[in-house]
Amino acid sequence: MIGVVLAAGKGERLRPLTDDRPKVILKVANRPIIEYVLENLSPFVDEFIIVVRYEKEKLMHTIGDEFNGKPVLYVEQLEGEGTARAIYSVKDYIEEEAFLVANGDIYFELEGIKALIHEFKKQKADAAILVKEFEDLSHFGMVEVEGKLVRKIREKPGKLRGYANLGVYAFTPEVFGFIERTGISPRGEYEITDTLSLMIEGGKRIAYAVYEGYWNDVGRPWNLLELNEYILKKYLRQDIRGVVEEGATLIPPVEIGEGTVVRSGAYIIGPVKIGRNSKIGPNCFIRPYTSIGDGCHIGNAVEVKNSIIMDHSNAPHLNYVGDSVIGEHTNLGAGTITANLRHDRGNIKVEIKGKLEDSGRHKLGAIIGHNVKTGINVTIYPGRKIGSNAFVGPGVIVDKNIPPNTIVSVKQEKVIRKR
Repeated sequence: MIGVVLAAGKGERLRPLTDDRPKVILKVANRPIIEYVLENLSPFVDEFIIVVRYEKEKLMHTIGDEFNGKPVLYVEQLEGEGTARAIYSVKDYIEEEAFLVANGDIYFELEGIKALIHEFKKQKADAAILVKEFEDLSHFGMVEVEGKLVRKIREKPGKLRGYANLGVYAFTPEVFGFIERTGISPRGEYEITDTLSLMIEGGKRIAYAVYEGYWNDVGRPWNLLELNEYILKKYLRQDIRGVVEEGATLIPPVEIGEGTVVRSGAYIIGPVKIGRNSKIGPNCFIRPYTSIGDGCHIGNAVEVKNSIIMDHSNAPHLNYVGDSVIGEHTNLGAGTITANLRHDRGNIKVEIKGKLEDSGRHKLGAIIGHNVKTGINVTIYPGRKIGSNAFVGPGVIVDKNIPPNTIVSVKQEKVIRKR
């Protein structure tokens, strides 16, 4: 069986973290998101096809030609937007009776695939879809069922309880003929849910499997923090491969990669994951649900809490990083602080594609892109974004989002007179 993973999207809602890379290679708990998808498909497939487009070379470099010893083929998405067009791109490579499809930017676990394949075979179905029950389907497609089969699929029906489409499917090659008949949706995309509706109208059997485990559609910056917390809480185990100096305190579980040095006075409360060749301390405080990548520096008098710090980034002096996501090759100047709580303790809103969205969190810090530099004593308001390749000068208060490739500075008016 072939596992098809859809990874062509730009990830606009995750900017600035996706300014220069596809969202599926953003790291959560120090691993690219797409690796979790491949890992959970791996026991059930003989090979992978990854559908690519945006910044495809970076994805191909990240995954390579095989995963878990199984070959990986890259296919560029055909013209047109949407999941139906993405799936149709692999038409010439599918010769088997059935294949699996999963979005590359979601997190699910092994039990979901087991259940999907079981129902697909048991019902002798033409397709199968993985679903999960939610109290509010305002942001989901609703899957209406009758007995063991899908009766209807509706887009975002509002605040109703029901089954949501999770973006994981099983198909036979017959689906390609129905994709050819699928029209463009009101939002300008060719949707696989519309294809499934055509199949139902054509009398085809669409099975479903109910998934009760953890699932996350990583579409917004705070979803990265949610997923990071879940993975660290559930899977992290004590594993020290670096050097821990006398006088450092580690409260398990803490994972430390090879070549990393934790200096005296560092106080780390797990679950915390630290990559390879990083420098931690002296005299810093790293709090739970934090992942720190390879080649990072967390220095003196720095506190990091519930955050993701990606590879080769530094918080070296007098910094507070709380509930934040920091991209690669970024350096925080001495005294740079991320605020993560409103005075009224209300939910923090974040600008997503030009509109404010409620994150649902009352604690959320900064979302900082790649190759960013901040000067001394920079203060960043909750939920603010700093675009990749930006430079933020000393003393700046970041109360509005900063676009990529910009320099922001403040001029201080001085009065000098004789005493």
